[in-house]
Amino acid sequence: MSTETATESKEQANKAVVTEFMEVFSRGDVDAILSFLTDDATWWVAGTIEGISGEKDRAAFGEMLAGLSTLSTTGAIALTPKALTAEGDRVAAETESYAELTNGRVYNNLYHFVFELSDGRIRRVKEYLDTEHTRAVFLGA
Repeated sequence: MSTETATESKEQANKAVVTEFMEVFSRGDVDAILSFLTDDATWWVAGTIEGISGEKDRAAFGEMLAGLSTLSTTGAIALTPKALTAEGDRVAAETESYAELTNGRVYNNLYHFVFELSDGRIRRVKEYLDTEHTRAVFLGA
């Protein structure tokens, strides 16, 4: 197998992991979601939204997810990947979310995620999103 073919195969595998991760995320099973992350994984969210923005380790990310799931009528925020681009261990994902919240609002945001993978698991995530929409829908601010 040529180096180029091996790289393409690894990138395809990484895209498949990210796609499956979003499917599991959309079901709201926090333990299943966390199983995709390495033990030392970090998740960073853009902006200054208290309790959401900033960098979290795996445990803190799980706590945030558990809290967010109580705000959705289905216990989950559905993530739909619109476009994936992979290079090496990184996968960029343009994504749309959807959730009907217990406060009567609809959360429908657009994201750009950068996933960094290691041995088929997610090691680092950067999440860019419309923070004003998030603040308005979740906090009513």
